[in-house]
Amino acid sequence: MRLTWPAATVALFLPLIAACTKAAARPETAGIDRSCLLVATAPAAGDTAIPKLQEDLREGRGAARAAEQLGYRFVARARVANDPAGYAIAEQAAACLESTQPGEPAALLLRGHVLHQMHRFAEAEAIARRLVAVREFALDFGLLGDALMEQGRVTEAAEAYQKMIDLKPFYQSYTRAAHLRWLRGDLAGAIDMMRAAVKAASPRDPESIAWAYARLAAYELQRGRLADAHRMADASLRSVPGYAAALLARGRIQLAQQKPADAVDTLARAARVNPLPEFQWALADTLRILGRGDEAAVIEHQLEREGVLSDPRTLALYLSTRRQDAGRAIDLARRELEKRADVFTLDALAWALAASGQLREASTLMDRALAEGTEDGRLFVHAAVIAAADGRRADAARWADKARRLHFTLLPSESGVLRRGLVTPPPA
Repeated sequence: MRLTWPAATVALFLPLIAACTKAAARPETAGIDRSCLLVATAPAAGDTAIPKLQEDLREGRGAARAAEQLGYRFVARARVANDPAGYAIAEQAAACLESTQPGEPAALLLRGHVLHQMHRFAEAEAIARRLVAVREFALDFGLLGDALMEQGRVTEAAEAYQKMIDLKPFYQSYTRAAHLRWLRGDLAGAIDMMRAAVKAASPRDPESIAWAYARLAAYELQRGRLADAHRMADASLRSVPGYAAALLARGRIQLAQQKPADAVDTLARAARVNPLPEFQWALADTLRILGRGDEAAVIEHQLEREGVLSDPRTLALYLSTRRQDAGRAIDLARRELEKRADVFTLDALAWALAASGQLREASTLMDRALAEGTEDGRLFVHAAVIAAADGRRADAARWADKARRLHFTLLPSESGVLRRGLVTPPPA
């Protein structure tokens, strides 16, 4: 449900973390476990709570509690600051907690969340199943649902989420219920659940509040209530100034309002904070609308160079939409599908195959992507274009009509594809 980093990206930061740990080692830390040492000496990067927790860990004052809290602090930092090294540190925090209290379920839960963020969904599921077999803890079922959802097992995920909300109706269960409802086409229900999440969020956790408001902005945009969407984005930014997801939402809203000059500044800020393909794609499209093609080309080059590590699925979608390097797009999407078989990965592979003229397999995968009833403009564009290319005119018209109703959620390049109505294979 939140942006996550592939394990390959996180692994790039491990040598740097290890080097920092070696350099930061002090005599008073010599007796503690290596994983604890790494966590105890990792840079706090502006989080004022981290140094005190690190001191507690070094001094052995509530070491288990300190290790657990540090793990979640670094997960939160990784999300907010687009810093995948935080996930690697959080994984070490789980190892540290295990070293202080062998067999502690809290260590397993923390490790499971980190594995989920690193796209190691099957491993996260295995941990979640171990946990739910021995205790009834709401967050264990949340982890299980998340891992199942990413693997495309939506019915099983829904059962886990229902168990979670039965055990404890709170922020974490409300956000998951909202996403499930949205995925199944119940936008009004998703909005109700996300509003409940905002009310239930702790004022001491501004990032959670910001994330929920950013999702509400996207939901309101989807139903065409642009003023309401803008208010939700503003509320997110009041909770966490400069929050990347909220800036992206605001930029998309400004595009829908036909204000590309405003959108480009907003999206440039978002892409600086979080240089992931989805952010860069929106910025590049907006720059091209404004006739700033040279600047767009720089952003696109960065997207194509770095997206293979940071978000290969979106890179595959981008390449297919631009009709570039079809073979690479298919390879990226197939590799993703080996790890996650959710609606959006199925769509990414279907779109890549369609761009190369492989319509039979594309149509089959697109049908699977649409099976949950997800109301998403991008999905409908792809479905319409694939059906048109496959000669299914009635289906193409139906999906195109749905896409047009959600036109304000589309990127400019996606709107262009819908207008052209056809994806033709590249020359042999």
